[in-house]
Amino acid sequence: MEERPRFWKNSKRYYDLKSYWRNLFGCNVYKLPIDAGFTCPNRDGLVGWGGCIYCDSRGSKLRQEGPLPSVREQITKGKAYYRDARQAKKFIAYFQTFTNTYAHPAHLKALYDEALKEEDVIGLSIGTRPDCLPEETIALIADYAQNYHVWVEVGLQSIHDQTLSLINRGHDVACFLNAIERLSGRRINICVHIILGLPGEKRQDMMDTAKALARLPIDGIKIHSLLVLDGTPLGERYKGGEITLMTKEEYILTVCDILEILPPRVVIQRLTADGYKDIFLGPAWATHKLEVINGIDLELKRRNSWQGKKYCPT
Repeated sequence: MEERPRFWKNSKRYYDLKSYWRNLFGCNVYKLPIDAGFTCPNRDGLVGWGGCIYCDSRGSKLRQEGPLPSVREQITKGKAYYRDARQAKKFIAYFQTFTNTYAHPAHLKALYDEALKEEDVIGLSIGTRPDCLPEETIALIADYAQNYHVWVEVGLQSIHDQTLSLINRGHDVACFLNAIERLSGRRINICVHIILGLPGEKRQDMMDTAKALARLPIDGIKIHSLLVLDGTPLGERYKGGEITLMTKEEYILTVCDILEILPPRVVIQRLTADGYKDIFLGPAWATHKLEVINGIDLELKRRNSWQGKKYCPT
């Protein structure tokens, strides 16, 4: 590839979600985060206890404040904010907190239907795990995908079974690959979440994860660094001196290396993230998201590079 893909229609060196949606719908589209009261199978004892070692068990801020508002109430409040602050015209109902397919399909349908009844909500984005996608649930989501814009966001974090076991994911890589195979080809957009800097992983391990994803039929990716939160098993190990975190420079270089090998059509939904300030332990640089994103932009510019420049379809 000799130049940035023209179909991005943006000034960035990667295909960001905002550009993707503007190209697709001709206006600003924003996700409305929803906490629908779910838990996870590695929290409630089905496959494990306590959740992933880095995860804050409290859930969303809404859950911390008391009884959860209805899906409709959460959407109404979110639309008012994004219409005023971001000039949003259309919305995606983002079922975000914990595992949002971890229930009987009839219960899922009631929640998804409630969201899609709201004005200007044009689709769903459903955060989940690969071991919580039985065929009946995938069929339900595929039905919505025939008439709405639908994403399924699958948490992977790493392509290495040893790492998945260490972080208490409760599933293996084979389970993930099987879920991707069953989701693909059904008009469902697939986004995969990965974390850089997981315990025991070196740069090559992270690149192996990216290379594996570059070969799969996925449509989007979310990337962020390992965040350490107080009150989590990871937090205790960090305070005990057992965990070394990536530096900002290491993170920026690794993200750029990953972007270069991803297919140009894959939508970059996230490049960094931060945690709740009241329990955040590190890395300190992760609280300055704009600095990290600017650093990624500058590094790609320094390399005269962009997403997909080194992508090899074979």
